[in-house]
Amino acid sequence: MADDEGDRSGEGATSPGEKTSGDGAPDLGNEPHEHGGTVTDTLDEIPMGGVPGPGPVADEQRAADDPNRLTSLPEHAEHRDADGGHATTTGLSNNKMAMWLFLGSECLLFGGLISTYMLYRGRLSGEVGPDQIYDIPFTSVSSFVLLMSSLTMVLAVSAVARRDLRTTKVWLSITALLGTTFVGGQVYEFTSFYREGLGFTTSLFSSSFYTLTGFHGAHVTIGIIMLLALVGMLSRERVTGDKSEVVELVGLYWHFVDIVWIVIFTLVYLIPA
Repeated sequence: MADDEGDRSGEGATSPGEKTSGDGAPDLGNEPHEHGGTVTDTLDEIPMGGVPGPGPVADEQRAADDPNRLTSLPEHAEHRDADGGHATTTGLSNNKMAMWLFLGSECLLFGGLISTYMLYRGRLSGEVGPDQIYDIPFTSVSSFVLLMSSLTMVLAVSAVARRDLRTTKVWLSITALLGTTFVGGQVYEFTSFYREGLGFTTSLFSSSFYTLTGFHGAHVTIGIIMLLALVGMLSRERVTGDKSEVVELVGLYWHFVDIVWIVIFTLVYLIPA
């Protein structure tokens, strides 16, 4: 009897290295894998980054690794320009950045013209000089009119920001009217100077004076055309994109010609040669 119990106990015993099924906790990690090897061996072959699971994260990772993918549009609206494209790193739209670059080139142009005038303003020939022909009160009034047009331009930008197109067109038209008044005064001034004997080829002073002030008058005329064209486009709903930005771009140009005239008026009319 004792021998039979010993045999049964010997049959039920297991060696330390032999696995049991159902008795105690299973020995995880060493079960055979269907492709051969154990689960632990399979986990060792997984890269450090892990296996991307299905879903949006995996799709983004695969898209980022694709060298032929197209650049996607910015997700947030503040990173886009008025047309929905990329904004510049400065936070300005592409259109506004282009306008600032154009105005920068205009600064170089007027800087050269002003420097030329400052060099030649004392090169007179004959008895006709700036002291005999300048009409400071008249030029001061026309300058005041031009500066007031900057105020009406600001009011136009403010109105379009409120989506008040009717008021915007009114202020734009008033700005164009004030600019036209300034140009008309400049034409009258040139005519009176010519009658006094100061022509374009009279002296180096007259050549530099007419070139500087004439170029500025041409820029003001271009600004008037832009204002009137913008009024017509707003009336016919021809403005594409952000209307507020378009009006602001025209306003930047108009403020530029006003600031340039302040410099010209100070150096040409107020500071004696």
